[in-house]
Amino acid sequence: MTPPPGPPPLPELHWLEQLIERGHPHLQAREMRRIHVPGGPSFPVHAITLGNPDPALPAVGYFGGVHGLERIGAEVVIAFLQNIVTRLAWDTGLHRLLEQVRLVFMPIVNPGGMWAATRANPRGVDLMRNAPIDARERVPYLLGGQRLSAGLPWYRGRLGDPLEAESQALCELVQAELLGRPFSIALDCHSGFGISDRLWFPFAHTREPMPHLAEVQVLKTLFDQSHSHHPYIIEPQSAQYLAHGDLWDHLYLQACENTGRTFLPLTLEMGSWLWVKKNPRQLFSRKGIFNPQIGHRQQRVLRRHLALLDFLARAASSHERWRPPSDDRAQHHAQALAQWFPT
Repeated sequence: MTPPPGPPPLPELHWLEQLIERGHPHLQAREMRRIHVPGGPSFPVHAITLGNPDPALPAVGYFGGVHGLERIGAEVVIAFLQNIVTRLAWDTGLHRLLEQVRLVFMPIVNPGGMWAATRANPRGVDLMRNAPIDARERVPYLLGGQRLSAGLPWYRGRLGDPLEAESQALCELVQAELLGRPFSIALDCHSGFGISDRLWFPFAHTREPMPHLAEVQVLKTLFDQSHSHHPYIIEPQSAQYLAHGDLWDHLYLQACENTGRTFLPLTLEMGSWLWVKKNPRQLFSRKGIFNPQIGHRQQRVLRRHLALLDFLARAASSHERWRPPSDDRAQHHAQALAQWFPT
């Protein structure tokens, strides 16, 4: 059947699938799920992997498009994948890096929501409120996750229902490619919170510090030293708000069941209110406040975060050189408590 004329129904997906084709045979791609929009098209949820598959080696996962309104998160991940695919043709340093690390991509977790320009998936469920984990302390009304109605934002889904198909795809990929390794990092790219760019680490369901606080503190120090003028506020998500159903808390707690492995899930929250401040007209755009609307500003955002995504790949590949040894962890943990959890 000849495809209809005009632009593709989801340009980001078209961009991603072109990269998958260009990256062959270095990339391995598989369709984790097929998402059907009621009365509309269906879309694949793609997983892309490259690098050394040896499970004894570290890995980094890059995720985007969990919330359909936040297209820029998917675009940042796809832009980094494009950077990788382009360099594969000539960059011997990149090939050496890929011998030491596994890279995993799921750039568009929620294609149905992205097509419909909604935060939730086509069933009205907010995927970042969908995991079977409840906050231990009080959460903000609605914002922290609710089971009242799919017609209201931040809907968790019905109690007892299985994970949404998109959430299942993300969890299966993380479990298969990241959690079984001695060391792994995940970066999930979002937008919409405040003016500043933030890097969040667990927890979202409690204000208690995460067990791997020492590793996060050393990783932050490395990033501060390597990129001394970076724009990020690095903090636990609980410093801003608590929420039910966070997928990364859910997966991190699974990883903690094996004390010999380290999994560090991070969330990039790009401060989209800065784009609104510079361009108030985007309040009335179909793409909303969560994505830069002016072309040069979008290109700047796509460039802005490449250094972070590349840093995580290099930090993971050389984790044995910087991870705190057991006799130093207590000191780094105490420093992190003083920085992020002052009494």
